[in-house]
Amino acid sequence: MRALVAAAIGLAAALALVLTVTAIGAPDGTTSPKPLLTTVPEHP
Repeated sequence: MRALVAAAIGLAAALALVLTVTAIGAPDGTTSPKPLLTTVPEHP
């Protein structure tokens, strides 16, 4: 019975965290205009 109560409390805490993050929304920001290097540059 204690395990069921602990699981319910954990699930409620996780749901509250998800709802809080959803309510706050994603942070405003911009991405870098430079592309990421996907290959190793050749040595000179």
